[in-house]
Amino acid sequence: MQKRDYYDVLGVGRNTSKEDIKKAYRRLAMQYHPDRNKSSDAEEKFKEISEAYGVLSDDAKRQQYDTFGHAGIGERYTQEDIFKGINFEDIFRDMGFGFGGFDSIFDVFFGGRRRYKTGPRKGADLAYELEITLEEAASGTSKKIEFYRTGVCSTCNGTGAKPGTSPKACPSCNGSGQVSQTKRTPFGHFTSITTCGRCRGDGRIIEAPCNVCGGGGTVQIPRSISVKIPPGVEESSRLRIAGEGEAGEKGARAGDLYVIVHIKPHELFVREGEDILCEVPITFSQAALGDEIQVPTLDGRAKIKIPPGTQSGTIFRLKGKGMPSLRGYGKGDEHVRAVVKTPTRLTEEQKKLFRQLANLELYKF
Repeated sequence: MQKRDYYDVLGVGRNTSKEDIKKAYRRLAMQYHPDRNKSSDAEEKFKEISEAYGVLSDDAKRQQYDTFGHAGIGERYTQEDIFKGINFEDIFRDMGFGFGGFDSIFDVFFGGRRRYKTGPRKGADLAYELEITLEEAASGTSKKIEFYRTGVCSTCNGTGAKPGTSPKACPSCNGSGQVSQTKRTPFGHFTSITTCGRCRGDGRIIEAPCNVCGGGGTVQIPRSISVKIPPGVEESSRLRIAGEGEAGEKGARAGDLYVIVHIKPHELFVREGEDILCEVPITFSQAALGDEIQVPTLDGRAKIKIPPGTQSGTIFRLKGKGMPSLRGYGKGDEHVRAVVKTPTRLTEEQKKLFRQLANLELYKF
């Protein structure tokens, strides 16, 4: 079904001010709000006017709509984007609907009423900084780490209640975690639902708290685990270990542990993704005449040939001698930069030979 023009939905003109658009919406929302209007089409009409208001009350969305119509809105904004930044809660509270009115927005558009019951909270996540060598990052390793975290209290088994007792249903909310208040307005009776202040949404209260954990259900405990580092791990990689974070409140799920891997600087190699780079010194003679030399790699030493006439800064590639891929697609390469080393101290015999070379004019520029 084709959507109606948003201006027609709200019954306003295209030059209407934002304040008048808000007034028109308040009037129509009062008429078709699902908590007040029980007719079969009230919910659809309420959805229609709320969507229109969500677009026309925002300058950017309104300009997009004025230029391209419904197509411009559908291409650029999701349904949740349409309502972003609009304080419907204040609007409905001013109209006397309380939270019940605000919840109907979520009933109609997002498929379910908001819940104010919080219950025991999931445990917090933890982070552990771990430093390894480049060689360990290349081959993979296993590291034992030790840390403190909150764990389930063994005395009360996480209930927070003293042994021999148990939590009771909160008498203020009858165990629901919510309290409702109905008030009369000129437009009818409306109910607001809030989190229970006595049990804080848990639905339970502890009359006799555990002497060890004080009713929280958790205590600080030392923890030692082994962490497997995969080959090819990169700097600042985060390894998630499920359930090794802080314990949840009163039996709720534990958080996760994130091991953040840092790689120590290497004295020889510099890493660039899956490749590594290093520099090796060679002499004038090796550069001019050529030679076969040994160079360091991450798993030992390898030979490379220096061809005659090699210039300082020439890079040689050792295929497959770099870092392994985390995705299992082989290894990177090692790039070796040959740097001609100029001697700083010469013997008399060496000076004599260099003078002979100079006299032979081997170097022509």
